[in-house]
Amino acid sequence: MEAEFVVSANNPEQFPADGLSEVAFLGRSNVGKSSLLNALIGQRRLAFTSSTPGRTQTINFYRVERRSYFVDLPGYGYARVPRGFQAQWKELIESYLRERATLQLCFLVLDARRGWMEKDLLLKGWLEEQNRPYLVIVTKMDKLNQAEQQRGLAAIRKIAPDPLPFSAVTGRGMREIWQAITKTHRK
Repeated sequence: MEAEFVVSANNPEQFPADGLSEVAFLGRSNVGKSSLLNALIGQRRLAFTSSTPGRTQTINFYRVERRSYFVDLPGYGYARVPRGFQAQWKELIESYLRERATLQLCFLVLDARRGWMEKDLLLKGWLEEQNRPYLVIVTKMDKLNQAEQQRGLAAIRKIAPDPLPFSAVTGRGMREIWQAITKTHRK
C-alpha cells in the first residue's frame, strides 16, 4: 500500500488543503494508535511508536493511496509536558474535530486491558455532541487470554455496541476496520 507522512501540524494553517477525505485516530497515550496505523498501512515505521507515552504532540497526517489521509492525534492522559502545552493540544484537537470539513470518520481507540476510562467516555460524549461519526477499536487483544477478551469486550459493548477488536501482532480486525473505512469513503 502506498502511504507517506505529509505533515506534523501544530496549528490549523498547517493542515493539508487538498480536500482529500480524512480518518482520525483518537485515544489515550500508549493505547496503540501508531501500531494500528502501521498495521493498516502495512509499513512498520510510518507512524512512530514509542514505549514512552505522550510522544505524539502534533496532529500527524499520512496520505494513503493518494486518496485520503489517516490522521494521528495526540494521545491524552500521560504526556508529561507543561499544562500550557496540554491546553494548546486540547484547543488544536477540538478545533480539528469540530471544524474539519474533510473529516469523515473518527476511530476512538481503547486498550483491551483497560477498557473505558473517564477521558474516553468524555471524548465519546463530545464526539456525539458534535455529531461526528465514530467507531470504537479495541487494541492489544493479543495481550489477553480468551476469557479476558470476552469479559473486556462485554464491558466495552455496554457503552459502545459494536467495538472492532484489533491486534497489530496477529492482524485480527484489519479486514473489518478497512471495511469501515471503505464504507465511509463511498458516502
